[in-house]
Amino acid sequence: MLSLADDLPAHDALASDAGAVTLQAPARLHLGFLDPAGTLGRPFGSLGLTIEGYETVVEIAAAPVDAVLADTPEAQAEVERARAHIERLRQHTGRRQPLQLRLRQVLPAHAGFGSGTQLALAIGRAFAHWQGLEVDSKTLAAWLGRGLRSGVGIAGFDHGGLLLDGGPGADGTPAPLLSRLAFPPAWCVAVVQDTSMRGLSGSREKQAIARLDPLPQERAAEICHQVLMRVLPGAASVDFAAFAAGVSRVQQIVGEHFAPAQGGSAYTSAAVGRLVQALAVASPQGAATGQSSWGPTGFAVLPSLAAAQSAVDVARAAGLVPASLQLQLVRGRNRGARLSLR
Repeated sequence: MLSLADDLPAHDALASDAGAVTLQAPARLHLGFLDPAGTLGRPFGSLGLTIEGYETVVEIAAAPVDAVLADTPEAQAEVERARAHIERLRQHTGRRQPLQLRLRQVLPAHAGFGSGTQLALAIGRAFAHWQGLEVDSKTLAAWLGRGLRSGVGIAGFDHGGLLLDGGPGADGTPAPLLSRLAFPPAWCVAVVQDTSMRGLSGSREKQAIARLDPLPQERAAEICHQVLMRVLPGAASVDFAAFAAGVSRVQQIVGEHFAPAQGGSAYTSAAVGRLVQALAVASPQGAATGQSSWGPTGFAVLPSLAAAQSAVDVARAAGLVPASLQLQLVRGRNRGARLSLR
């Protein structure tokens, strides 16, 4: 197995009959923007966390004629987008050998996991490796129209961990990665999905952002202060209290800002909001809570698996985990995508 977080060996010219290339790409949680209004001239800037337990898995192999196959109903819904990615890759590389692309597994779409970016990069990296091409992830993202606001999905694909980017440049250059920290392995992330809803995306997302009042500079400054002096030092020194307080405050500010586009709430799903807050109350050491991107997925980071399991038991006993919610306990992921050859 090769990890893209490590140095990938230089490719010799791989022929299209070199066998199958499989790429496993991780999910990420988007923990908040630094400055969506760009009060200093640089908009957005993102804090993100790569997590275990959720993956996009694609496979490319030689075939007599082109085919895009899907192993699950969720993957079937991504077939047309996958075909479009292959065509763009061919336009940029000139490589048009027939291939079979199999979507073995995909992340939940429009749910806050970065599914679009991970699908694009997984297909792009598998295609490039199968063709024997050296193409970095930022270039693949640009070819496939990803990373226009946030760079944490691209950085998570390459490196994993807790990530901070500086927002895209005014000229459209990708967001630079400012910090990558290993996420403390003992900490546990309760991921809460509302399967009855989807978050905003595409044109609806752009329209929603355009209708919002600009985030005041003093609020953006506080987010940056919380990230720089609580969130990152907390993770670096395994100070859970500082990390949890910082993330929760960032989420409070960001949630209040985006609430007008979410029915007046910091959470797209009221049930998700109730559950993640209940998990924090049930944990003696509290939790870092919030919503990933536009949701409806929420999260609660707790100091240990035992603390998370105990808090979940309390929430279940209180009837706060209805059938419409999926709850999974996972670790942070400190490695990027993984590529294997068959």
